[in-house]
Amino acid sequence: MKVTREQMAVNRQRLLDIAARRFRERGFDGVSVADVMQEAGMTHGGFYGHFASKEALAAEAAAHALMQTANRWQATLENRGMEGLERLVDAYLSQRHIDAPGSGCAIAALGPELARQAEPVRSAFAAQLERLVDALAGFMPGADAAERRSRALPLMAQMVGAIVLARAFGRSMLAAEVLEAVRQAIAAAGTSVSSTTRQEGSNERN
Repeated sequence: MKVTREQMAVNRQRLLDIAARRFRERGFDGVSVADVMQEAGMTHGGFYGHFASKEALAAEAAAHALMQTANRWQATLENRGMEGLERLVDAYLSQRHIDAPGSGCAIAALGPELARQAEPVRSAFAAQLERLVDALAGFMPGADAAERRSRALPLMAQMVGAIVLARAFGRSMLAAEVLEAVRQAIAAAGTSVSSTTRQEGSNERN
């Protein structure tokens, strides 16, 4: 039976969803094409009707995983503003996030591996990473886009680094200590950011 274009598109999306989750859980080398196809309930031969190679799948799945994170962040920030940013940080720096890499941030899960991946995988990931940075920067105070971006980048680095370290420690007091220390550091920076925002507003009124 001939598969329609609509069904092909559905199948392809399913493969991306599965690959994006499994790569985050097991890493790029821990997932095979056969694993993805079996979970999707498709034959191994059908893979090449969607992707030219595992590398092509890895590139699109990595970008897809990061896009999912970006979409969640953007929705949270747009709906709740600075309160949304606080909720985002709390949810990110949590044991639940540590325990569920498959549905969590793609940077924390896959970032450490990207330097060893082929250029197409790195490029696809980098393009979506820019979108994530822009989402955070849009809610940072600053006189211009460059200043807002300069505040978003360290925030992202703190959060991602905290999850990578905490996962390395496993379920231990050290993992909890890392999360709490970074949470407090971000909160302290947030206080100064709020002060800066109020000062900027005061200067504008004056």
